[in-house]
Amino acid sequence: MQAQPDTYTHGHHESVLRSHRWRTAENSAAYLIPHLRPGTSVLDIGCGPGTITLDFAALVGPGQVLGVDNADDPLEIARTGAAERGLDNVTFANADVYRLPHANGSFDVVHAHQVLQHLTDPVAALREMRRVCKPGGIVAARDADYGGMRWSPGNPGLDRWLELYRQVAHRNRAFPDSGRYLKTWALAAGFRDVACTASAWCFATTEERAWWGNLWADRIRRSSFAEQALKHGLTTRDELEALATAWHAWMDAEDGWFAVLNGEIRCRP
Repeated sequence: MQAQPDTYTHGHHESVLRSHRWRTAENSAAYLIPHLRPGTSVLDIGCGPGTITLDFAALVGPGQVLGVDNADDPLEIARTGAAERGLDNVTFANADVYRLPHANGSFDVVHAHQVLQHLTDPVAALREMRRVCKPGGIVAARDADYGGMRWSPGNPGLDRWLELYRQVAHRNRAFPDSGRYLKTWALAAGFRDVACTASAWCFATTEERAWWGNLWADRIRRSSFAEQALKHGLTTRDELEALATAWHAWMDAEDGWFAVLNGEIRCRP
């Protein structure tokens, strides 16, 4: 049992789900795609609105795909998406990553995208993912490393945004720099065959900057991240508004550029 429940730093505000719905297997799980073949069974943990999950289902059919999350509202979005795409080999359910309701060795692939960084015990989660993975299967995880985020032009408001995000995440006993620790956690969870890669999201075009900048300005003003920062006394409403304005300034800069480093692991039980 966890000493205290995990707290999802981002929450499920529309601005957060907007980001999640942008994710696809191609832009968020390319390192895993070569290992997905027709007939492969997949468990997608922390699937949110299911855009990556649905891509997996399209790749592995008639293999069965299950997406799980501990919040119901995103799962309803995922179910609607499956119906719209006519995918009948994917289902969605509420589940706890520390206590998955599945027998040992149930899935060929167990996947988690941007999940471990929000947990208080990522090693325990990886052990549970290992338990439900078939011998010879793959446990895969990809997480951002906030310490590896880079942007241009320089902006003191974005410097403060990153500092504040890290403060809130640490208050939640979470790991904003998870990307660099995935291999360490996998070894601690009992894996010995661990393949490591890294990739990045990059936002530089006018359209990409508008999407990324508006998304974070909205999160700073309205999401659970903002609420938690205020609750912990780490910021004020005036400062949050100033940080949102800083994001808009970066977004409007013709030479604006932002990169998000992600660590990736593929582990064999």
